[in-house]
Amino acid sequence: MYAITTPEEADAFIDSQPITAIFKAGTCHKTMQGWGNVEKVLRERPSIPVGIIRVVEHRPASNRVAERTGIVHHSPQIILFKNGQPLFELNNWAITLENLEALFAQHLPDLPKETPQEGGRSDLEPYKRLLDAYLSGVISEPQFAWTYLNMFREDASLRSQEEFALLNSLFGNPDEHHIHPQAILQFEQAHPQPTPLRERAQALRAQLERL
Repeated sequence: MYAITTPEEADAFIDSQPITAIFKAGTCHKTMQGWGNVEKVLRERPSIPVGIIRVVEHRPASNRVAERTGIVHHSPQIILFKNGQPLFELNNWAITLENLEALFAQHLPDLPKETPQEGGRSDLEPYKRLLDAYLSGVISEPQFAWTYLNMFREDASLRSQEEFALLNSLFGNPDEHHIHPQAILQFEQAHPQPTPLRERAQALRAQLERL
């Protein structure tokens, strides 16, 4: 994944490989859902690089893609390119697994697809995807923190002691055994940690990969 911040970077990225994808990330919950579907499909097609444009912060880069392709801007939006030309686009709630798979089968039927390995700790994949989205700039820090803590609250009781301790280590939690997102965020604000959240997230992502 590559962060795209300028019109020049957008052009260079689109022309960098025979097949590329651009994902435009907004700030609403549609972005998180759309990105989850895009990430899953592209994870099975690792030969395709994906460029991320956060449209609020880097609107000129987004405008350049719209100008170059003639495709009206939306966020979220996924555009797949072949030899610098758009093959297809999906916008907003249309960014579903079903639509993505159908369009890939139609436009790139011969593209190698890797089947995820079975076994292992596959139930940690949602956390890995969420961390990847935050670290690559798809979602903002507040979006990440709130989504992460609510995800953890829902399945904390199902985690092993090792997994609970690891996932619980990302934020300062005044309660060792329960997850209350609002209380944790308030505690984190009142007791800021010396290490920035991004660095802690990078370390956690590496640890999850080793589990």
